Amino acid sequence: MKIKYNYLPEEFCNTEEIFYKWRELIKSSDYTLGKYVYDFERKFANYSGVKHCISTNNGTDALILALKCLNIGVGDEVITVTNSFYATAGAIVAVGATPVLIDTDNRFQINVEKIKKHLSSKTKAILPVHWAGASPDMANIRKICNDENLLLIEDACMGIGATISGQSAGTFGDISAFSMHPLKSLNVMGDGGMITTNNDEYAFWMSKYRNHGMVNRDSIEFWGVNMRLQPLQAIVASIGLDKLEDVLKKRRSNAKQLDDALSNLTVSGHVELPRRIDNHKETCALYLGLFKNRDQLRLFLEEKGIETKIHYPKPLHKQKAANKNCKFDKKDMVNSEYQANRLLTIPVHQFLSQREIKYISDTITMFYDKKN
Repeated sequence: MKIKYNYLPEEFCNTEEIFYKWRELIKSSDYTLGKYVYDFERKFANYSGVKHCISTNNGTDALILALKCLNIGVGDEVITVTNSFYATAGAIVAVGATPVLIDTDNRFQINVEKIKKHLSSKTKAILPVHWAGASPDMANIRKICNDENLLLIEDACMGIGATISGQSAGTFGDISAFSMHPLKSLNVMGDGGMITTNNDEYAFWMSKYRNHGMVNRDSIEFWGVNMRLQPLQAIVASIGLDKLEDVLKKRRSNAKQLDDALSNLTVSGHVELPRRIDNHKETCALYLGLFKNRDQLRLFLEEKGIETKIHYPKPLHKQKAANKNCKFDKKDMVNSEYQANRLLTIPVHQFLSQREIKYISDTITMFYDKKN
């Protein structure tokens, strides 16, 4: 049996609905911002339960836009987590600020208990990540920000559709950033992103900055850049948003089936799965676990036709770039380094059948049975 990690050919095998809307767009010549982009922004704001959505060219732009809007720059420090994609810290560096990297907890999220330890007079914001589509302890992070007078920016790039006690990921911060990269829960045919906020002034500034600071064709209010989402992608995103809850339902079901099937291996200590929290709904953008003999298991799964990934074998603080631009305590990264040596990402996407999920779990069990 062959089980691929990449599901995009299946997702976009029937493109007629998209092409129909694209033909409408082409006839309209509404190629820069315009109706299709603004319709999607309103639709996503309503979906998330926020006042404003400003779309961007990608998730990295969304993070940079949020940081710049909050006047974070040279001399400022932003606390974030060391186990994330490069864009999280890279966006902080891009605005001239310093990422302060801290360790993970046992759910692969930012370790909230260690945040206060890394506060300084230069700390201006906390930037937690909804890693793998699960959410960190946003209530306590929000409290720390309130108590310390800090800004809160959410990297919810994997969190589209996640909720905490019914509240959408990306609605706890002053500004939140999302990605619609092809392998996110809501995806487009290329790159796309957006920010959300309930602050009218922030929304006004960001909507202008992402479009050169333009007020109209002949006037700019301030110097900006081009971070615009393309209308072609806005159409793909809008159609995907209509289907998102069904996609998430299937992914959560697949993740639950894997959790149940691997439970015996968690008891034996061969596998460690992150704790699931009752009032958290995850997107299951990634299905992560810690596996003994990870590299051997990965080769075994590959031989059996199961494609896997590692997110990530090297945390941000161990990247060469971090030595120049980031602050971190090498001795205080025990969890993230332990996890990096055992993390394996298993297919969990919505196109997997129950039979395929069972084949994955049975094959993992077979590997450890052979080891015993």
